[in-house]
Amino acid sequence: MKNRIRRTMMFLNTQRASLVKDPYVYGPDCVILDLEDAVAEGEKDSARIQLFNTLKYADYHGVEIFVRINGLDTPYYKEDIRASVAGGCNGIRIPKVEQASDVQYVEELVVAAEKEFDREVGSTMLMAALESPLAVMNAYEICKSSRRLMGVALSAGDFVRTMHAKRTTHGAEIFSARSQIVLAARAAGVMAFDTVHTDIDDVETLKRDTELIRDMGFDGKSVINPRQIAIIHDVFTPSEKEIRHAERIIIALEKNKKKGVGVLVVDGKMVDVAMIEGAKRTLELAKASNKYRGSLI
Repeated sequence: MKNRIRRTMMFLNTQRASLVKDPYVYGPDCVILDLEDAVAEGEKDSARIQLFNTLKYADYHGVEIFVRINGLDTPYYKEDIRASVAGGCNGIRIPKVEQASDVQYVEELVVAAEKEFDREVGSTMLMAALESPLAVMNAYEICKSSRRLMGVALSAGDFVRTMHAKRTTHGAEIFSARSQIVLAARAAGVMAFDTVHTDIDDVETLKRDTELIRDMGFDGKSVINPRQIAIIHDVFTPSEKEIRHAERIIIALEKNKKKGVGVLVVDGKMVDVAMIEGAKRTLELAKASNKYRGSLI
């Protein structure tokens, strides 16, 4: 399931039972149970216990569950990994990754935990958060670091700080990082996720940001509030015209493939076999939004 639809990945404070008991009701594609920034220094152990019990006993009705562990420069990450794997999470988000070896080191610990807790080796996915200029410069190597790596995500707060830049609503200060990350992800064949939008009440900037990263090729966006989910999903939902066009592309190309024809005209525009992947993704997004119930995918 490395390439499933993930328009939204919603962070939840693992300590807050009211938040983690039934987040599926908000309809995120994925939740990230947070052991890092959301948890105070003196509460790491109790949060880890809460995490294990949430993973073990809460029913998320098919919503994917990742865990953001504490950084590799802390004394907490090893036990975070053991609890996450023991509880049965779908994947682990590694903060502050700067090089491929960071991912590979976490993978070694995950393998050990999978064996220790009798989970299938290879069943726990990884994703890497890129939060510094060095991480962005090493994005491709990080994306290629492990077969478990599902994707990479930009974390803009630390990136902007270490760049000595200023956070703005127009996003010029992170455009180069966004470009580098999505290029690296596509080159390596993994997914790319945009940073959180921290101003919950600024709906217009959230919508504009989401439209930008959708057009750049990102797969989705990190979320900190349930109110942001519907806005992001709406931006990623194809129009009826786009859905019908995608259908016609797939039908026409599949029909002509047997004849050896790889290029043809659909709706007045030239299309070729390379466009099938994009057309299928359009239908997958429509299906995720309950706007498509066809049988082509």
